[in-house]
Amino acid sequence: MTFYKKLSPFYNLALLYFIVSFVLRIVLLFHPITQSSFTFTESLKIFSLGLISDFFVFVLASSFLWLYLILISNSKYNKPYGYIILGGFITLLIYIASGKSIFDEYGGALPKIVLIFVSIKTFLFSLFLFLPKQRTKIRFWLFAFVIFLYVLLILQNAISEFFFWNEFGVKYNFIAVNYLIYTNEVIGNIMQSYPVVPIFSVLFIITGTITYFIIKYSRNYIDEIPNIPQKLKITALYCTFFVFSLFAVPGLAKTENSKNIFVNELQSNGIYKFYLAFQNNKLDYFKFYKTIPDQKAFALLKLQIPAISGQNTLQKVSNDSIEKHKNVVLITVESLSADFMKAYGNKQNITPFLDSLAQKSLLFTNTYAAGNRTVRGLEAVTLCLPPTAGESVVKREDNKNKFSTGSVFLKKGYNVKFMYGGDAFFDNMQDFYSGNGYQIIDKSSFEPNEITFSNVWGVCDEDMYNKAIKIMNSEAKQNKPFFNHIMTVSNHRPFTYPNNKIDIPGNIKSRDGGVKYTDYALKQFFAKAQKQPWFKNTVFVIVADHCASSAGKTELPLDKYRIPALIYSSDIKPEKFNQLMSQIDIMPTLFGLLHFDYESKFFGQDVFKTDYQPRALIATYQDLGLIKDNVLTILSPKQQIKQFQLKLNKKESVLPEFQIYYDQIPLKSENKDLVDETIAFYQSASYVLKKKEYQFKDLSLTARSAKLYAKVR
Repeated sequence: MTFYKKLSPFYNLALLYFIVSFVLRIVLLFHPITQSSFTFTESLKIFSLGLISDFFVFVLASSFLWLYLILISNSKYNKPYGYIILGGFITLLIYIASGKSIFDEYGGALPKIVLIFVSIKTFLFSLFLFLPKQRTKIRFWLFAFVIFLYVLLILQNAISEFFFWNEFGVKYNFIAVNYLIYTNEVIGNIMQSYPVVPIFSVLFIITGTITYFIIKYSRNYIDEIPNIPQKLKITALYCTFFVFSLFAVPGLAKTENSKNIFVNELQSNGIYKFYLAFQNNKLDYFKFYKTIPDQKAFALLKLQIPAISGQNTLQKVSNDSIEKHKNVVLITVESLSADFMKAYGNKQNITPFLDSLAQKSLLFTNTYAAGNRTVRGLEAVTLCLPPTAGESVVKREDNKNKFSTGSVFLKKGYNVKFMYGGDAFFDNMQDFYSGNGYQIIDKSSFEPNEITFSNVWGVCDEDMYNKAIKIMNSEAKQNKPFFNHIMTVSNHRPFTYPNNKIDIPGNIKSRDGGVKYTDYALKQFFAKAQKQPWFKNTVFVIVADHCASSAGKTELPLDKYRIPALIYSSDIKPEKFNQLMSQIDIMPTLFGLLHFDYESKFFGQDVFKTDYQPRALIATYQDLGLIKDNVLTILSPKQQIKQFQLKLNKKESVLPEFQIYYDQIPLKSENKDLVDETIAFYQSASYVLKKKEYQFKDLSLTARSAKLYAKVR
């Protein structure tokens, strides 16, 4: 019984972790975003295997607790050992502080972190050594602090998992890893989206209360410090569980194989999911996915894009008519799902301007976003290639001098700019666009009097549009056409925007308000643009970057990728294009409308060409999908392939071309032709990026633009 009590810090914290995880699963199970029902067997699997997984993850996560407890002793402070150890700490401290330690070779914040850690250890060791009468009291408060930290981390992780689920409908994934990089924006977003002070006040009160009871039933460990034989038993027991956990955790993760994605997500352990996301942020297609010979892949791709030649995507795009060098304004709207618009069945009237503009435009009714993040949308309309596995090209190191929308305009003599109301450093947009010939206008380009409202993501859309009009008025005087790509920010959590603009106050922080204000700002932009002399000679392209949510029963729920897309110009006939198409087709289609002759490397196609074959490419960072012939084919890591028959789930009072909901029924037998075609798209896209065959060769244009960018800054 005495030895059992020495394990009390472990099992008391473990009990807390199990209770918190159990409650969290129940909360997520009944969360509105969890759009699914569960059988008794599925529920049993979620909670039983989930609990077992939690146990083994806790074992791994408690390694620091084990190390701290096992090193607690009084004998190390005895003469002369105590002074020798203190001398070692001081020597190490001097070595690290010298600025020439091995940690400095790694750079960044690592030397400071190590210096702070060793300084604290040296200070605490000195207190224990020179204040023996206070040793018991100091040890108690240090023990209490360690337990408090563990309790805080357990509760904080549960809160974080809840908010992440609230945003994305999944446990931690690739996006969570990205959030660690952009801490200013993410913390700012949290501060502005949620009542942080009350939440953390309650959190600290609850943490303190729980810590009190855990210490009460665990302090026997420090009241009677285990002797060496007891510590050896504790270590042997812990190491046994630790080694077993190293195999058990990934083994249990393999049981997350339900056809219902929500079952897999609820069963999984969030901490382990975060670890997996951190490990897999770079995915080599040729290592993790099903492949076919490269020659076959490009031969199949040629059947889809007949103009390509050889083992690359180089093609000559020709038009019979005279080129129209009209100004082009591309607006990618943050998080604008198709079902926000009236035509797709929304009855809340939150996009009245877009609804009216759509009737005056060339409207693409059946368009799918390439991904579920802004960088994927930017990649799709800028590079016009399928969303390859892992990070978006926007965020990769090799992201410069690519063949892009901007490069086509540059060769036609256009001024080319990327405009963003926030800090273009975020999501690597500055590096990507400046490295591909774009001049950048972001928040740092604004004068104080040009900003009427801003939040953590940047200035409100009205301010961005007002700035854009000023710049375009200036560009219009240069006797050169301009291409300006504007990325909006207002339709993003925390959904704050100027009050007294729409009938939903900005301080309510509602998504409907964010959408409606975004629509309102767009209306104001068009109202002001119509008064400018360049308006009639300008084509406006409006498309969402991605949908507002990506959660669903399957890996790639179709309704979470359907987006609005339209092209408006005074000389483009209003009509609806109802065939299936991808976000990557938007700009090649625009080039066709402008009758551009150009060499292309785009995978995206002009949908009005007679050889266009309807299809759409959608993906997460690891699941790569092709929609074609009413079938969704998904490629996943470990060479996995899934196919679903798409059965329309009709919504009343919505026209056929605006129906977005489908039941995804697993195919009983594999459609090999569609599997090979899906592989061809993604393998060839990965190939040309890996082999650096998607480059823009005229580097002088991008270099010249980089100099102009420096002047703008």
